[in-house]
Amino acid sequence: MILAVASIPASSLGLAFIPVLVVLVILFRWSYEWRGAIYAIARMVIQLILIGYLLRFLFAKDAPWLILSVLSVMLLVSAWIGIRHLKKKNAQAYTRALLAVATGSLPTLLLIILGVMREESLNARLIVPLAGMVFPPSMHVISLIAERLQAESERGVDFLTARGLALKASLIPVTNSLLAVGLVSLPGMMTGQVLAGVNPMEAVRYQIMVMCMIFGASGLCAATYLHLLRPPTSRP
Repeated sequence: MILAVASIPASSLGLAFIPVLVVLVILFRWSYEWRGAIYAIARMVIQLILIGYLLRFLFAKDAPWLILSVLSVMLLVSAWIGIRHLKKKNAQAYTRALLAVATGSLPTLLLIILGVMREESLNARLIVPLAGMVFPPSMHVISLIAERLQAESERGVDFLTARGLALKASLIPVTNSLLAVGLVSLPGMMTGQVLAGVNPMEAVRYQIMVMCMIFGASGLCAATYLHLLRPPTSRP
């Protein structure tokens, strides 16, 4: 039996902001960066409302050109956010990040859609949510690699040693999520399917697919980015 997911009224949704307000008060009283937290929360709410309207329009149209346009924007923005903490942000740095995210994410996403899901046409309800899962980890990987390489370079560590340390550090978040899933956390896709009444074992198969997709895309993105950063004098 498929259960209907309960609708959340706006008045009830407001209750979710009570812990947020408590944390903001703590940040304010302890003189931490509370303005940045308010900005992040406000931006999150606005962005999610806007994407809700966009997805409703996108699902109604289901036009291939529109889906590809959305994927392109997601790719371009994720590469830009990935290099946000770099001291030197230029066209070359952005191009490296863009190539790394594309190399890691797009083939993996294509394999999942055509091979695992066996989808024969561009379906916005399938492609856009999966893309929303695969691009962010690749984006985070680039940020972590850039930060670690910069720190190791300042310590005088050679590139090949720093490359191994940066690769290991960049994959810590996604590796931790693999270890925690099912024990500490029930990820978003699995939780949503269970709430909707889907057979738990079917939800498990979907979640395994997603976790493999995220780990694979993150690792390929990290390897590509590190390869593009390799100095000409360094050996593979």
